[in-house]
Amino acid sequence: MKRPTAAAFAALLIAASAQAAPRAESALECGIAADMAVVAHSLAREDVQRPKASQIMARIYDVAESERGKEMMKEILDAAYAQSTAAAGGGSGQKFAEELFAACMKTNGSLDSVLGKRL
Repeated sequence: MKRPTAAAFAALLIAASAQAAPRAESALECGIAADMAVVAHSLAREDVQRPKASQIMARIYDVAESERGKEMMKEILDAAYAQSTAAAGGGSGQKFAEELFAACMKTNGSLDSVLGKRL
């Protein structure tokens, strides 16, 4: 999956209004969320400690100035680490990303069905 520039992602997130649960607001953001899912899943599978994983993801996706971006990243990390713990070796980052992207596109940006939160 091609990685979008951090500046483009930050601009998309800063321009969007804050909501109770983060939502992707475009197909591009759905793609970025799916990319985040691959990275988060990989970090979880490699047993990278959660605080370190958050630091790595924040640097990769440059979400420091976006509360919505930070929340989306946190929820993706939460789901990746929960799946990694529950599955103990099962599932793939690619499958996680594909499910997230498909759900995002079908539900106008909602990530809840894959991330485990339902409004």
